Amino acid sequence: MIISALMDIGLENIVGNKLAFINMARSFLVGELPLPLMKEQIVLEVLENEVPDEQLISGLENLAHSGYPVALNDFIYTSKFNRLLEIAQYVKLDVSILSSTDLETHVALLRKHNVKLLAERVESQETFEQCKELGFDYFQGFFFCKPQVVIGKRVEGDRMIVLKLISELQNPSVSMDELENLIGRDATLAYHLLRYMNSAFYALRIKIESIKHALSLLGTDEVRKWASLMLMLRLSNQKPKELMLTGMMRAKMAEILGSSVANANADQYFSVGLFSVLDALLDMSLQEVLDTLPLTEEMSSALSSHSGTMGEVLRNIKYYEQGDWDELMTLIDHSAYQKAYLQAIKWASELGGNI
Repeated sequence: MIISALMDIGLENIVGNKLAFINMARSFLVGELPLPLMKEQIVLEVLENEVPDEQLISGLENLAHSGYPVALNDFIYTSKFNRLLEIAQYVKLDVSILSSTDLETHVALLRKHNVKLLAERVESQETFEQCKELGFDYFQGFFFCKPQVVIGKRVEGDRMIVLKLISELQNPSVSMDELENLIGRDATLAYHLLRYMNSAFYALRIKIESIKHALSLLGTDEVRKWASLMLMLRLSNQKPKELMLTGMMRAKMAEILGSSVANANADQYFSVGLFSVLDALLDMSLQEVLDTLPLTEEMSSALSSHSGTMGEVLRNIKYYEQGDWDELMTLIDHSAYQKAYLQAIKWASELGGNI
């Protein structure tokens, strides 16, 4: 897996400039098998069922001395792990299996050691806030993809204006002139859209002078897609960056997969992937959000109940990003999803650094 990630795919295409935490078999940790020299981005995870005997401790000391960071995975404290805590730089606690009292006890104990604490399986905003309060350094999970719904909550004025503009852009019957006027009403949107389309990332050979020029050159669907993305980025300024990156990854992955579906509109697949995080961005139920967007019936059903081909693709994308392989066993073309996923990660990472 490590060789494939480094040589075939490229680690930077999977994790960007982030750290890659990799479960390691004992044979690597004790020095029986060699490790690649990617010490800056790889963190070696010691699994919870490893016996901390002298051979393992000696192997980890050698790796740490060589510059490899070490993490203890799914850690539950007993005194037999004291020597490992002297070696490790990271300790991962599975917050889904620890009670609040046990979690507080572990954090207090581990703060006596020179380690960074990572909370894994953080699946709700409440758990995230608790872990932040306790002083965790890193968080792993999909809590930011779920809305913190408050009954009676309404979208703030500025964000409602943005949502209405997204809504108007999605009107399938909007003409090119109407689309030009919609985008032109928002000077900030028009500026960022033109700036992006003239950037090296988009790589056009000619300079786009106006929204009308962009529409005539690229078409309404392409401009509509990018305008929606720009507006979604504006909505995300109060949320973790990873939430918007998730939406962008889903959008690109859905677009790639949709392009292989007969008679499908790949731009609609892109929008479905992008809009799948709107509820989390706005902290509203998905149905409330959909009521404000005049989407086609197919797109609305795909988002609300994963119905139809578009909905099936979105559901499988969510399974894939969470590594829910049991649910994906029925998937026919695994290679298509793998290829689309890797392309989407690279695209979202590059785009996120350019916007």
